[in-house]
Amino acid sequence: MGPDASVADRRIAVGVAWTAVLASLIDVALRELLPDAPTEELRIAVPVGIAIIGLTLSFWWTPVRPLRAFFGLLLTLVVTQWVVYTFVVRAPFFQQRLTDASTSVRVVTEQILRLMVTAVIIAVLLVVKRRPSAFFLVPGRLAAPVAPIRWLGTKPTLRWNRFGPNLAFFISLGTLAFLLISAWPPTRIMGQLIPLVPVILVTAALNAFSEEVTMKASFLSVLEEPLGRKQSLLLMAALFGLAHYYGMPNGVVGVIMAGFLGWILGRSMLETRGMFWAWFIHFWQDILIFAFVLGGAITIGAP
Repeated sequence: MGPDASVADRRIAVGVAWTAVLASLIDVALRELLPDAPTEELRIAVPVGIAIIGLTLSFWWTPVRPLRAFFGLLLTLVVTQWVVYTFVVRAPFFQQRLTDASTSVRVVTEQILRLMVTAVIIAVLLVVKRRPSAFFLVPGRLAAPVAPIRWLGTKPTLRWNRFGPNLAFFISLGTLAFLLISAWPPTRIMGQLIPLVPVILVTAALNAFSEEVTMKASFLSVLEEPLGRKQSLLLMAALFGLAHYYGMPNGVVGVIMAGFLGWILGRSMLETRGMFWAWFIHFWQDILIFAFVLGGAITIGAP
């Protein structure tokens, strides 16, 4: 939205964006209230409908025009995921590794599928934004200042090269606590993980990269300019949190935890203008999650 756009137009754009994000609750409500409904059809119909309505509005309603890239990106993500997880996944190469192979092979295969989606999103962003740095696909300034967060008691002199590692540690403690509560007692995974460490590290690194690109960097890059940092950050965090209702962690607690993680990692991108700290912190959470998955203590829901 240009500098001479009215305050009213910006408010309308913010309202439309929030309506689109919160409309994803329709999918959750239908799946919870109508357990016999065709789940896959709902998963594609609701977000596709939202994206198409938003795109249509952006062509004839001036205040919504700056959100065209956002709705286009949302539609691209949903359709690409549907194609990959409906058709590509049926190829013999993937079917054999997803049904007959060990858990290690299955999780690596799932990451290959996720990377296909990520590659499409990166390609679209390169067309729209023209350079990787415009959508945070660079390490960024690792020692950039941390904008004060009053309720966390951060100091004005704090920088991300100190704050990032501390965040990774404390957020990992929270993730570990949730996993232990969800999979207690965790004795099944003890003694099984040492040979699986390389697989855990690879899958954690790939999953963190894919999610940071597709769910955070992408949407921040198309929302920051039209809506500002604050609204773009909150919208992305809400989108990321709601996407985890059936993920790991899941449920309302999962939405809150993922939403907070999305918010704090999104801040790191905006303040460093890069993805390193977001990926690094996310990576450590995924190490814990995939350790429990490969140890047989938990099962992650379908993407």
